Amino acid sequence: MAISLQKGQKVSLKKKASAGLGEILVNLNWNSRPQNQGLLKSLFGGQQGIDLDLGCLFELKDGRKGAVQALGNSFGSLNQPPFVSLDGDDRTGAAAAGENLRINGNQISDIRRVLVYTFIYEGVASWQQADATVTIRYPGAEDLVVKMDDYNSREKMCALALFENMNDETFSVEKIVQFYDGHATMDRAFQWGLNWRPGRK
Repeated sequence: MAISLQKGQKVSLKKKASAGLGEILVNLNWNSRPQNQGLLKSLFGGQQGIDLDLGCLFELKDGRKGAVQALGNSFGSLNQPPFVSLDGDDRTGAAAAGENLRINGNQISDIRRVLVYTFIYEGVASWQQADATVTIRYPGAEDLVVKMDDYNSREKMCALALFENMNDETFSVEKIVQFYDGHATMDRAFQWGLNWRPGRK
C-alpha cells in the first residue's frame, strides 16, 4: 500500500513512542531508455540514455549546510553529520534498486531540513521519457510516492520533496516538483546560501 502525494501536499513522519523515526529511505527509479527509437533517436543521440542523479541539500541545527550527491563524490554519512547518505551512483537507470538516499531519522533533533532533488546529468532534458518516481519509506508506515507528473520543462534540475523538522519528533514532507536550470538557482529559491562551482563525476 502506498500514498501518492499531490503537489504542495504535506504529510508527517512521526517518531514512535518507544523509538526514533528510524531510517528514512528515499528511492529514485526511472526509465533510462526512450521507448520509441524513431523520432526520439536523434534527440537522445542514438543509444544514449538518461543519467538521472539523486541528491539533497541539508541544513543542520548547528548551522552546517551542504549537499549529498554523486557529483563531487559527496556521498555523506548516515551515522555522523550530515546524517544523510547516498548509496551509490546508477549511471544507466538499469539497476533494479535505482538510487537510494538514506536519512537517519533517529538524529532528527540535529537536522533542520533536507531538500531532495534529481537532475539530468547526461541526456536530453526529457522528464516525460525519464518517467521518474521517488518512493519514501520509513518503518511502520505506508510508502509515500512522489511522481514527476509535471513534464513541461526543459530545465535539467528538479526539486522533488522538502523534509522539515517540526518539533524534533516529526518531519513534515512536502511534494515540490519544481524545475530549475541548475543547483545555484534552486539554492536561491529555497534560500540555502551555498556557493556553487562546476563539477564532474
